[in-house]
Order: sequence, then C-alpha cells, then structure tokens
Amino acid sequence: MAQRVAVARDLAALRRRLGRFRAAGETIALVPTMGALHEGHLSLVRLARRKADRVVVSVFVNPTQFAPHEDLASYPRTWATDLAALARLDTDLVWAPNVKTMYPPGFATRIAPEGPARAGLEDRFRPHFFGGMATVVAKLFLQCAPDIAVFGEKDFQQLKVVTQMVQDLGLPLGIAAGRTVRDRDGLALSSRNAYLTPAQRSIAPTLYRVLRDSAAAIRQCQPVGGVLARGRKAITRAGFALDYLEARHAETLEPIRSLQDGPMRLLVAAKLGTTRLIDNVGV
Repeated sequence: MAQRVAVARDLAALRRRLGRFRAAGETIALVPTMGALHEGHLSLVRLARRKADRVVVSVFVNPTQFAPHEDLASYPRTWATDLAALARLDTDLVWAPNVKTMYPPGFATRIAPEGPARAGLEDRFRPHFFGGMATVVAKLFLQCAPDIAVFGEKDFQQLKVVTQMVQDLGLPLGIAAGRTVRDRDGLALSSRNAYLTPAQRSIAPTLYRVLRDSAAAIRQCQPVGGVLARGRKAITRAGFALDYLEARHAETLEPIRSLQDGPMRLLVAAKLGTTRLIDNVGV
C-alpha cells in the first residue's frame, strides 16, 4: 500500500525537505504541473524517477499565464486525486505553494522570453502565456534547485522556451522531454479534455489523424504547402475553429518548407466549442 506523499506548502518546509536530500548526496528531479493530473503527467513522474534519486512534483495553477478571458477560475482542480496518484508512484515531495508565496505583494520582476517564445505559434494567440510560464518556471527552478526538470512534448513550444531559458541564463540543470501520451484513438491527453462534450470528444482525435497523415505525406516527399493546406481543410471540415497548422524546424521553431531544411515538427492548435486543443508530431 502506497504511503502518503509529503507535501510542502511554504518555502521553509520545502527547503528543509530538499536540504535532507542534498545532505544525503541525492539528485533531484522536478516535474512542474498545474495539477488535474492524468496519465501524461504521471508518465513524466515515472521518467523523473528514472533520472534522479528523488522526485519533486510541483502543483500550482499559475494565474499569470492565463488571460482575463481564459479558464483560470474553471481550470480543473483535483487535489485529493492528484495526491493519491503521486503517492502510488512513490513521489518524494509535492511542492504546493499558494499564490502569495509565488507572487508576494509588490512582486515586480518578470521574464520576457524571445526566440522560440516568439515563433508565431501559441504566442500569436496567447501573447501573455510564455512570459507568465517562464517566470513561474524560473521561480520553481530557483526554489527547488533540481538537477533535472521534466516537461512533456505535447506542449512542444513550451518545452523549447524552457530549454532556451535554461541555456541562456546558465541555469545548472538539465531538461528531459517526455513523449506525448495518447488515448486509444490518438487524442493527446490533456487536463482540458474534461471540458469536451461527448460529441466533441468523438471529433477531437481528428487533430492527431491529420498530423499523422500529413507527416506521412511529407515523408513521401509531397510538397509541404499542399499537405498543410489539405490538413487545414480537413480540420475545419470536422468542426474545429483552426488557429494554426504549421511545419516548423524541430529545434528553432522557424518555418521550413522541406525536410532538407532540417528536422521538422508539425504543430496544431484548434478549438472545439470553447475548448482549445494543441498537439504536434515529428516528421
């Protein structure tokens, strides 16, 4: 039977716990989350366990990465279920700060990432997001001082922004990427999938099917522009409001026209009703 997982809710408690790990010469892996954990998150925890002696999972719904019209108030919060799942995986510590701990009165310092954060993908539709995300992730890195941090490939642009930030600021940790976990029909797991109606849920796997079929066509040397045009039509015909379907360099996120330009990643974002879904695949 799994033990109850230790929870730190303030910086003093966090530092005491981490200090014990460090004193024992143990390495630490951090898995940053906003809770509402699903199998995709748990796969990252398992990856973290393989990478380090101790695993710390942060659970913090970060208000600064939500625009006023977005779903901060309704974002799924499943604390008891999350703790039970993390206990089953023998997580060593959960870091669960409140908003005042992360953003105390007078907080006035923020990170403004560029490079992959200005690739014209998520930043075009959510211009507030990467500044809020990078700021809170940098704070988590400073608070937890991990040897490695684990992020999922589903949020591919986020992964690249965090990797660039660590490199640019010379932060002493590594970044590990976990593969996207999918449902049986191909839909990438996401906390926001809970918003989908049954009818929308049956349509949602179209995104992955289009990505998969488009990647196969590009590997067969079909022109990228034509492949993407067909993919966009298929997505909108299925009932989505498409934000983008793009082919980008897998490292820089710069637009590319063929596999000769470098490793390629296809990225998509679209809405079903009020639920916005993102996904990506390598080519």
